[in-house]
Amino acid sequence: MDNFWLKQAFDRLGKPRVQSLSMHVTADVTIVGGGYLGLWTAIRIKESSPSLNVAVVERDVCGSGASGRNGGFVTSYWAKYLSLHKLCGTEEAARIAKASAEAVLEIGAFCRENGIDAEFRADGWLWTATSAPQIGCWNILLDELDKHNVRPFQALDGADVARLGGTDRNLAGVFEPNAATVQPAILALGLRDHAQKLGVAIYEHSPMIRLERTRTPKVITPKGSVTSKAVVLAMNAWGAQFTYLRRKVAIVSSDMIATTARPEKLNEIGFRKGVAICDSRMFLNYYRNTPDGRVVFGKSLGHFAFAGRVDDHYDGASPRAAEVEESFRKLYPALGDMEIESSWTGPIDRSVNGLPFFGRLDNHPGIVFGIGFSGQGVAPSVLGGKILASLALDEANQWSNCGLVRENVERFPIEPFRYAGSIVVREALRRKEGLEDRARSPDPLTLAIANLAPVGYVPSRRN
Repeated sequence: MDNFWLKQAFDRLGKPRVQSLSMHVTADVTIVGGGYLGLWTAIRIKESSPSLNVAVVERDVCGSGASGRNGGFVTSYWAKYLSLHKLCGTEEAARIAKASAEAVLEIGAFCRENGIDAEFRADGWLWTATSAPQIGCWNILLDELDKHNVRPFQALDGADVARLGGTDRNLAGVFEPNAATVQPAILALGLRDHAQKLGVAIYEHSPMIRLERTRTPKVITPKGSVTSKAVVLAMNAWGAQFTYLRRKVAIVSSDMIATTARPEKLNEIGFRKGVAICDSRMFLNYYRNTPDGRVVFGKSLGHFAFAGRVDDHYDGASPRAAEVEESFRKLYPALGDMEIESSWTGPIDRSVNGLPFFGRLDNHPGIVFGIGFSGQGVAPSVLGGKILASLALDEANQWSNCGLVRENVERFPIEPFRYAGSIVVREALRRKEGLEDRARSPDPLTLAIANLAPVGYVPSRRN
């Protein structure tokens, strides 16, 4: 198994007992997708309405998709406040960002209360610059937040940035204390166990092969089916198979490596705390250590899927592991003798503005969806579960009327123009960031093309 986190979780906890769907059943709500979003939705529904029959249909095992492959960053939406503000205004943007920050704490409390050892470490998030042009890129955001007397970030001097991250290759940065890291697959399996204790029926190794959009929708799997009043699509990148959603997200790879466990080496450079770290590139470097003394290092490299097809090249070992390792070695030259033990890859469902969106598929009253988490879904999926539970139960409340529930979602170009354009923009970004690393200025054409990229972490005046 090439999924490092899930293999580690199975080694510690044992492989879960799996039940596949082998007959026709009925439910009140069927959830397609056994990751964070689907499981939080199932839990919210059962907490709100314990008598309802809730079924989860998962193509593999819970946590095998994005929920068990990510970097384990549990961060809020304060970094995306400008996009939120543009989308839904000052008051709603602040409410969503505050709720996402509360979700960080909620995950920690959930783990403690349910005895889930998901290695939750509330040591904050360090947002850094690794080249001169990146320094201060966060100032637009901080200035806007300051206007509203909101200050979730702390400015750090260069020495503190180097100390927290264990490397002087980070030149500057700001710090968000209210953030954490987790072992993502153990969290997913903990959600799975809790959902089952609440009475949720979970069917794994049961991929949806067809969705019948009748008045009472039916989810068809290879050996069975589920008919229910409501269907929730919580499929992340795999949701792009639906025409209604395909142009609203772009599927792009993110690739990760994990070193061998060498806690003494991390102690030597002072890289001890479980701080989540990322830089200010579009091809983001994101990394952290683990309690047993590894470095887990990821990079968004821009391998796009044509027409939103999530094929097998998003599974298994990363074909781009050497490029990820090169970035790791540049940032941590002092860890040159730490070997790479594992690599893996996975798809990200990126929206144009970097925010998820929720709604009803083709306006069908009984089929709801959430998609577009853009690689930042661990804490926001807690909110997503509240939104989808409210939509599935047809409740009118602060979540079903949330600013992230919207019809008018900006779309990417049609194929093949989207795919061809993504390659052109990707290569322009590579040139831009490569030149900036060498203290050289990119030419105006490269800058203009690079600026066509979707919104990432780095704020821009386009927000």
